[in-house]
Amino acid sequence: MNKNLSQISQDLVKEKLESYWPNFDLVAFALYDTSNVYLFNHPKFKQHNKFQTLKRDHQFNGCTLILYEGYPTAIVDVELYDDYEGLYSIFVHELFHGFQYLKGERRFPDEIIGLTYPLSKENVELRNRERAILFDAMLEDDIMKKKQYLNTFISLREKRAANMDNYITYENLVETIEGPAWYVELKAYSEKSTIEHKSIIKKYGHYLIDKFESTLDIRKSCYSSGLVMCLLLDDFLPDWKEGFWDKPETLYDLLKQNSDNIEIIRDVEISAETEKVINFVKQKRNCSLESFEQQNGIHLFIEGEIKAISFDPMNIVPLEDRLLHKNFIKVRINNIDYLIQQPVIAHCKDGFRNITTLHLILQNNPIENIDSLTIEGIGVINGSYKKQENGYTIICE
Repeated sequence: MNKNLSQISQDLVKEKLESYWPNFDLVAFALYDTSNVYLFNHPKFKQHNKFQTLKRDHQFNGCTLILYEGYPTAIVDVELYDDYEGLYSIFVHELFHGFQYLKGERRFPDEIIGLTYPLSKENVELRNRERAILFDAMLEDDIMKKKQYLNTFISLREKRAANMDNYITYENLVETIEGPAWYVELKAYSEKSTIEHKSIIKKYGHYLIDKFESTLDIRKSCYSSGLVMCLLLDDFLPDWKEGFWDKPETLYDLLKQNSDNIEIIRDVEISAETEKVINFVKQKRNCSLESFEQQNGIHLFIEGEIKAISFDPMNIVPLEDRLLHKNFIKVRINNIDYLIQQPVIAHCKDGFRNITTLHLILQNNPIENIDSLTIEGIGVINGSYKKQENGYTIICE
């Protein structure tokens, strides 16, 4: 750990970051392990070339950007990385999200649209063709062939947009937020790694051609397509990063401006593999919900008029009118807000914020009151309830 702290403090400086992106401003950043947090460059604790050691608390989970003491802070779990190049490059990635925060980035997607993304056969077919073309363009050295790939990519996306405009806008925006972060991460990884550069590019772009996983997780799949768009912009519009923060255009919009000879695609033949991909996604989602429902424990069903206040859209499994919230959900029941920090299935009606039933699995029995249940870690929920063989149902009026 001490070696990593020393090396990170030397490497993560503005001068170094500016070699990845112009005027890359440095926010706070922190490594953490099971016990401690090592915080750098935070205005509340700022010391020249030193760090502040803090006790780890619930705010430090995963590798992400948080607002710690009101200031953007990139955090990384040091125990997730065995090699320095991986640790360093993920820090650059998360610091870039902090840079976006400082620059007032506004091109964020509506994550609710991502939850309703349909499994259309034509869209899946065209999208996977599109991603294969991007992969080929990424590896192509001949600029004329690369331009042909670009034109084909634009043709395919325009065809998809004709029928799924809102969902394509969602993809364009995710790519614009996450693509540049992957782009600077790749640059950082390549600088520190001894692996040949072309192999690193293949490693980062491989997710483009995994048809099954990229259809299962639409949001995550946009990270790699956004990365390749950044690399293509380097080829076709070298000064694309100038004024980037002041532009309303997405990465796709910028690329489209550099394309020509766009083909009009009319008939789309659905391949047998696309049928397999769609069945795979349906089965995977169904298995996730069934696995939850079959767990041991005390099954609690909360029924009534329930409103979803906040949730983590990147960790939700949708299936028809049900959502498996894998991390947390905050709901309002009888004008009281409850934070449920565990997996839960929400049965929805007329949109994902309107919930009719919540299904939780508890480790301990709730405390039974006359007209309420007290649930450990959640609170008191008012309503009439009945005890069943494997749990409880409470109806909130």
